[in-house]
Amino acid sequence: MVRGMKRVRSSRKRCWAVGMLLAVGAAQVVVAVEPTAAAVAGFQGYVGKVEARLAQEHETAAGFVAGVHGDAGPDARLRRGEPVIEKLSPADGGGLAGAMLHDWRGTAFVPGAKAAEFERMLREFNEYPRRFAPQVLQARVVTAEGDRMQAWMRVRQKHVITVTLDSTYDVVFGQLDAAHRFSISRSTRIDEMRDGEVAGAGTREEHALSAGENHGFLWRLNTYWSWEERDGGLYVQIESVSLTRSIPTGLGWAVGPFVESVPRESLEFTLRAACAALRK
Repeated sequence: MVRGMKRVRSSRKRCWAVGMLLAVGAAQVVVAVEPTAAAVAGFQGYVGKVEARLAQEHETAAGFVAGVHGDAGPDARLRRGEPVIEKLSPADGGGLAGAMLHDWRGTAFVPGAKAAEFERMLREFNEYPRRFAPQVLQARVVTAEGDRMQAWMRVRQKHVITVTLDSTYDVVFGQLDAAHRFSISRSTRIDEMRDGEVAGAGTREEHALSAGENHGFLWRLNTYWSWEERDGGLYVQIESVSLTRSIPTGLGWAVGPFVESVPRESLEFTLRAACAALRK
């Protein structure tokens, strides 16, 4: 009787495992999609408003880094070394058919750090794999001229499943003065790599997924850094605006963790890693 019950449980486990594998296979087929023209236009319209707000904030020292000025002053958590993470995303994900818009902002304070040091660190893309490990696998500057550059990065994200992305960005640096500086990074191309891994790196097996194979984990990503030297250290703020696919019905377990959790977690990881590099 006991052996019979064990065989039943073992059989159920095998059936569950097979079912999960089939579901994963189905998810890989179903979620392959590209953003609609309307979704891309919605994203561009939203980032236009974000950049207009940031341009206004960067006009004066009094509001250069959001949330650290005014009568109340900086959040007490910042002076204790804790980052402050805020969700700015629209409640409905932007109301874009088949897509979701994500907007997150993080702020931190690094005692003793200097504005020039932080800008130098951001410009050194070749050092990103060391400073932002394990997410950033490779990075390099493609072209650079003054305060403008084009950069490329390979990033790996692990959240239920593993996804590897190759991305190219246009990056611009600017400043109000030596103590108040900013940078704007806009994605120009994002490719999801085969099977979410780089096992075939450097071989003929390595290739980006086609438009029909792309799962839509990340279609667009703009990153905005603002930093201000004050109070014996550096206030550092990062805002990221991204566009991902929406969550298909019944596939939240496979797609949800990426399109909902990764934008926030990636921003917080980047902010903490940047501050750690500054402290060193």
